[in-house]
Amino acid sequence: MAITLADARLNTLDDIEMQVIDEFRKSSWLLDNLTFDDCVSPAGGGATLTYGYTRLVTERGAGFRKFNEEYPKEQAKRQRYTVDLGPLGGAFEVDRVLATLGPAATNETTFQMTQTIKSARAFFSDQVINGERVTTPNEEEGFDGLDVALAGSTTEMNAGSSLDWTGAALGDDRGAANDALDVLDEFLSLLDGTPAALLGNKKTIARVRSLARRAGYYDRTQDAFGQNVESYNGIALVDLGAKAGSEAPVIPVEARELDGGSVTGVSDLYAVRLGLDGFHGVSTVGGQLVRQWLPDFSTAGAVKTGEVEMGPVAVALKATKAAAVLRNIKVQ
Repeated sequence: MAITLADARLNTLDDIEMQVIDEFRKSSWLLDNLTFDDCVSPAGGGATLTYGYTRLVTERGAGFRKFNEEYPKEQAKRQRYTVDLGPLGGAFEVDRVLATLGPAATNETTFQMTQTIKSARAFFSDQVINGERVTTPNEEEGFDGLDVALAGSTTEMNAGSSLDWTGAALGDDRGAANDALDVLDEFLSLLDGTPAALLGNKKTIARVRSLARRAGYYDRTQDAFGQNVESYNGIALVDLGAKAGSEAPVIPVEARELDGGSVTGVSDLYAVRLGLDGFHGVSTVGGQLVRQWLPDFSTAGAVKTGEVEMGPVAVALKATKAAAVLRNIKVQ
């Protein structure tokens, strides 16, 4: 069975829980659209929270056969992967005197809850891109993000050189803009279907938006929360924002050694096809995707703890061609 956060919202009767789920959804296109395969059984006290799957890494071809001859032998290649689910979120403390001062929408409890949700949301986006599975003597922690999963794959494009998509480079040069559009379309063609989204930071999304306008492929619609969703030829343009507790973007803009020297202002652009046969989330059987615990001021003690938690969750890439990365775009 597959669920989304929108489905999870329908399964709760708790108004506060609904609000928490909405907070996760409305500021994250990825969390609002990502499908979770809720199939992992938390048996054995959580010791078996492992999701195993087979990733299609190389597809096979086809062709004509000559009479009285056999077809050439080819095999599609698969590789076995596992990922361990884990809970993510945060805790906060509130003094009982400060807890209810001011309007309910802005008091300290609401503020801390909202900020914790924001951090958990940002941390999940960070792990989707930059996550790296860590092995300890007793357990596995975290999961590999797309940066690791796509490194060296057939859908990693332009790994050794830079692409100058800055405003100064494209400017009014129709030829340069058309070349950039050709590269973008070639990049999208690496996938095994139309991607649901292009994932980047503010600067890379701004460059793609500029190209979309030049080609007449730019569009803007509103989601269920009345927020604008921009798209390139029907593919959502998603800024993953900043890392939790930081101003640094999830997908960095940095200096890299390329083209025989150091190139500054370089970043990457990711494309993902969402679906249970492509890129999706993983959760536990019958588990709640999002939970919250408000501070309990009905008992003695001046300072109480609140928590927000998502999961246990992870992500899985079922086919290498369900995601791609365009490396080394110079955006500033």
